Amino acid sequence: MKVILFGASGMVGQGVLRACLEDPGVTEVIAVTRRPLDRSAPGLREVIHQDFTDLGPIAADLAEADACFYCLGVSAAGRSAAEYEKITYTYTMEAARAVAAGNPHLTFVYVSGEGTDSTERGRAFWARVKGRTENALMAMDMHAYAFRPGWIQPVHGETSSTRWYRLFYRLTSWLYPLLRRLTPRYVTSTEHLGRAMIAVARMNGAGPRILRSQEITRLGA
Repeated sequence: MKVILFGASGMVGQGVLRACLEDPGVTEVIAVTRRPLDRSAPGLREVIHQDFTDLGPIAADLAEADACFYCLGVSAAGRSAAEYEKITYTYTMEAARAVAAGNPHLTFVYVSGEGTDSTERGRAFWARVKGRTENALMAMDMHAYAFRPGWIQPVHGETSSTRWYRLFYRLTSWLYPLLRRLTPRYVTSTEHLGRAMIAVARMNGAGPRILRSQEITRLGA
């Protein structure tokens, strides 16, 4: 299985990359990133690219993939509406168009989030943009899935590139076992996310197309 991975430097992407490199069925991982990951492994190839609104120059690297795991994302906090929409919607759709071109059997897994608004009419701007992105992906000629995790626990040293996220996870890590028992439907981990993406890629378009934390954890177990 050839996998294209966006967002490999982020917390979720790190977990997904780890799962891919550990799975014997994943023979090649193409990590599209703006800066080197400072990591080498058999089957891993980095493609450094700066403009995520135009992936045409790296189209050959993205061709004939079996799956694309899209983990690139940002918080809406502190960003203008235009900037958030560009990163969340425009970047994602450019990636989807690039990897799915002439490849209708591709599986595209998009990391969305709990609370995403599929109607695109709710009050929360971020939720509407996420919903618009999900809907556009689902309408494309490929096997599209949206993962909507709630609380994501990093379990193998994965860290966020955002300082306040790192601090938040450091201060709240002790809550994870408790939350898993009390609210399992809203809790998952970076390990489960990675394994669940690989499992979905092997389903060839079967199963539900929107998966929340409980389904992600079940598939990733």
